[in-house]
Amino acid sequence: MINKTTFQIPSAPRHQLRLGFVPLTDCAPLVMAHELNLFGKYGMQVTLHRELGWASIRDKVIYGELDAAHAIAAMPVAATLGLGSIRCDCLTALVLNLHGNAITLSNDLWHRGVRDGDSLREEIKRSQGNKLFTFGVVYPFSSHRHLLRKWLTTHGIDPERDVQMVVVPPAQMVPNLKAGNLDGFCVGEPWNSVAVEANVGWCVTTSAELSPDHPEKVLMVRREFAEKREAEHLALVAALLEALEFCERPENFSQIISTLAHPRYVGVAANTLSCGITGQFNFGHGVTRTVPNFCVFHRNNANEPSSDKAAWTLQVVRESGLCTDTSLLTPALGRRVFRPDVYDKALRLLPTVSISNPNQTEYETKHQNLAAV
Repeated sequence: MINKTTFQIPSAPRHQLRLGFVPLTDCAPLVMAHELNLFGKYGMQVTLHRELGWASIRDKVIYGELDAAHAIAAMPVAATLGLGSIRCDCLTALVLNLHGNAITLSNDLWHRGVRDGDSLREEIKRSQGNKLFTFGVVYPFSSHRHLLRKWLTTHGIDPERDVQMVVVPPAQMVPNLKAGNLDGFCVGEPWNSVAVEANVGWCVTTSAELSPDHPEKVLMVRREFAEKREAEHLALVAALLEALEFCERPENFSQIISTLAHPRYVGVAANTLSCGITGQFNFGHGVTRTVPNFCVFHRNNANEPSSDKAAWTLQVVRESGLCTDTSLLTPALGRRVFRPDVYDKALRLLPTVSISNPNQTEYETKHQNLAAV
């Protein structure tokens, strides 16, 4: 057994922790940790705060209105460098999921004959001088913007000259697509499926297909919080790790979907939410197929904030064109922001047996390895 004398779970909550999230399918681990009372199990009182978009999450973490938050993977890097905000030293000790996004195009483009990236390129050429196509992304330093630019470039479309990109909160993507303000977007679930269900858009590809194993959301905290309130931070990571393992189990999908459907969380119909949880994805116009690993919560070593995940995130910021001094984007910065050492400490708080499966889990294996050190 692990000796827990160094990293004790708080015997009584010292503070009410404020944990922010954006209403997306991948907020599931935060929601389920709350609903399953996993926060209470680790001696914490946690209130969940539903935020409209990522700028709100960023600012409230920076200014201390939130203690921690569900955040885009590059957000702690951008905040630490002061890109798009005041400079604030932030870090992550937990990756919340891999993948989970898709690119959706308007039905107007479908009616124009667009079926893929190559036909979109041809339509952009035909419309040159008459229409500038507009695509929505959720945050300047996001996987969404990175993946959309990559997809456009692969098909011979210059994302700087041939189209324009605008930042739109996730929940506002579908209304803007319906109104004709957007011709497409890259966003997390369930908003791609909402567009398909509303018959205003169709999905052309997913992030799991564009960049396998890329980190998507992380738990973001200020460095000051992580250091001054270390026990609470570690307990928070441990509780979320249990929730992440729970979210990975197919036998729990129905419970997760029905919980997320509640208006205080995502507030979207269960059948629409199911696409992002089960991977049985409706692309629109009669195309439904399974996307393996559409959203990975726990398996494949998803949760460790490892050096390879840090490197991918630094590349997102580097290729964004929004960081004027790319010499700052070093492996040392990656190690400062992505903290596997803190993650390993949190692993020591985990029970020997998983809450949803008595068989050995990934984190139990690492738990045992740590005990042998």
